[in-house]
Amino acid sequence: MGAQSRHRTPLAAQQRAISEADVGRAAAQKRGGCATTGAMSEFPGFEPRSVCQRCRRPESVCYCAYLTRIPTKTRVVLLQHPRERDMAIGTARMASLCLPNSELLVGFDWENSEALKRLLADQERPASLLYPSPEAVDLQAAPPKEPITLVVVDGTWANTKKMVRSNPVLANLPKLAFRPTRPSEYRIRREPKAQFVSTIEALTYVLGLLEGDPGRFDAMLRPFRQMVDNQLTCKAERCSPRSRYKSGPKQPRCHIPIELRTTSSNVLCVVGEANAWPCRDLEHRAQFPDELVQWVALRPFTGERFECFAAPRLPLSPSTPAHLNVDEATLHAGESHATLLDRWKHFVHDDDIVCSWGRYATTLFVQSGGYLPPLRFDLRLVAKDQVKRNIGTLEQYYASIATEPTQTFGTGRAGVRLGQLACITRDFRRVAGESLDDDLDTTRE
Repeated sequence: MGAQSRHRTPLAAQQRAISEADVGRAAAQKRGGCATTGAMSEFPGFEPRSVCQRCRRPESVCYCAYLTRIPTKTRVVLLQHPRERDMAIGTARMASLCLPNSELLVGFDWENSEALKRLLADQERPASLLYPSPEAVDLQAAPPKEPITLVVVDGTWANTKKMVRSNPVLANLPKLAFRPTRPSEYRIRREPKAQFVSTIEALTYVLGLLEGDPGRFDAMLRPFRQMVDNQLTCKAERCSPRSRYKSGPKQPRCHIPIELRTTSSNVLCVVGEANAWPCRDLEHRAQFPDELVQWVALRPFTGERFECFAAPRLPLSPSTPAHLNVDEATLHAGESHATLLDRWKHFVHDDDIVCSWGRYATTLFVQSGGYLPPLRFDLRLVAKDQVKRNIGTLEQYYASIATEPTQTFGTGRAGVRLGQLACITRDFRRVAGESLDDDLDTTRE
């Protein structure tokens, strides 16, 4: 229930608003309690599990015997996100089965929901949304004096937040909030924060405050606790070891592409710089697209280098010289774009392995008419795949692996970045070599 309840989400495609509580109650009444079904199977010899149509759980873990119906002055409207509808261990349906004065609706877009409009139109029970926000009234400090219609959103925190934000009919309702007096008992799920509780636990707290009798609603937690215990029991019974032999510690896998592990002379690191107007300057960005003004390259295992400035053909952005750490005179004194591309053709080889940080520079170079060999690697993605975490900027990742000061292989910021790229490619080779040694040691053992 928003920030104060736990919600779980398998995907359901449809968004519709129907009354779930009445359907479940009618099915249960027809069979005198816990209605069951066993679907026919297309597979010979397969015996499907019987499922209770009231709680929608397998008969072996049905919690209907623990349900207690508790009448309330408060009308409860449960709005369930479609992705929560088929969650077997959800608690919104359980709560609706305990509360005869409740409605369970499934959907996301509530602006045109006639069912919700009808429920919110009750003048004798003005509607309030149970949802944490800065303007929410603390129920412990100031509970309403008259009966209300309590609207409760059911889903993950992200889904309920989006649901409320996307539906003014919900966002504009007066909001109520509460502080749980004890941690959640929903032990089969991990909570993002200690104060988060499940939907049925939230209703137990809140209805106790609204109705002035907290102890009367503790019975709602009996089926909830039984469901949790059943899940933990099933998990314990099924979690048997697969083998009596203990496996040794797993060696970390090397995710560095084979081309960067086995080749040397044709690895080519490239860095490009652009004359680019700031993103906030929309007028100039619309008139003057980014243009290539510097291109540097290095073969880190042979030492061959390339550097060329291309004089800007468009007005120079005032921030470009400082951003590139190159003076304005050097930029304007650069060669023509045609000369840069011609020089590059004589330097690059068709079998070169192009390595860059991100794809902005290589994309801009190709858009400017430059040629790049087909085999290219974004070292940012390679590094992220190898360490399995957020790696930050080029400078941040380089600082995390560097053992020596940065070598500079060109003018300005591009030369510094080229040195950092060269260091990263050599580090990839080192990591790949260590991984190979570990594999050989494991094989010998």
